[in-house]
Amino acid sequence: MSEPHVLYDVADGVATITLNRPDRHNAMSPELIVRLAGAWAAVRDDPSVFVALLTGAGDKSFCAGADLGRLIPLLTGAREADDEWDEQLVANWGLLDDALLRDFDLYKPVVAAISGNALAGGTEILMGTDFRIASPRATFGLTEVRIGIIPAGGSLVRLARQIPYTAAMKIILGGEPVDAAFAERCGLVTEVVEHDDVLSRATEVAKSVALGAPMALAKAKEAVVTTSGQTLEEGYRIENRLAREVLATEDAREGPASFMEKRPAVWKGR
Repeated sequence: MSEPHVLYDVADGVATITLNRPDRHNAMSPELIVRLAGAWAAVRDDPSVFVALLTGAGDKSFCAGADLGRLIPLLTGAREADDEWDEQLVANWGLLDDALLRDFDLYKPVVAAISGNALAGGTEILMGTDFRIASPRATFGLTEVRIGIIPAGGSLVRLARQIPYTAAMKIILGGEPVDAAFAERCGLVTEVVEHDDVLSRATEVAKSVALGAPMALAKAKEAVVTTSGQTLEEGYRIENRLAREVLATEDAREGPASFMEKRPAVWKGR
């Protein structure tokens, strides 16, 4: 029996999600899409998970985007569903959005470890992550226009909000991958580290972030995401509401108490 296309593991408050098709450059098959959507739902719903870490198996590709032999023909109707994963995806196309963190409410922090190429959907999913640790060998690209389609997995909306407009247009319309140095300069990635250190550094970042109170982490991210594009007045209203929710938690009392008592905080997530 072949290994699942997505691996999922939880330890010390960090859920590690691994795209697991290294022989196919971790391309997004229907099975990978369905399993990845399920993994994000598990992260969202599990109170023991504070932070998620997304990576790809192998060191050549983080994710090469859609599987052109399996996923795209299914999307276009060029082939019929022929296994359980196809059938689940056809029954609920929204799983594709969930897998790409597009219009999916996940406010827990997400760290990405990018050891190889992130192309098409492999770049699009990064738009839903918060920390992006990359290898100097990594490349990033939205190549869809070169095969007659557009990158409609969220990048047309999110990319120009996250990096400068001209850099976004270079990636979206140019159709050519950019290197890790360009990605770091324009803010597409957080940090570029030595190739062999990518996963360890991303794990270090995830564990460090997980030291924060889970409700505070989630509500802070929710404020940033939901106030994007809002007026200042509306943004402050949302910020005030979320701040009140956090101040009413047990963790908001535990944090100052642990600091004064010079001991590690014991977070309850409530």
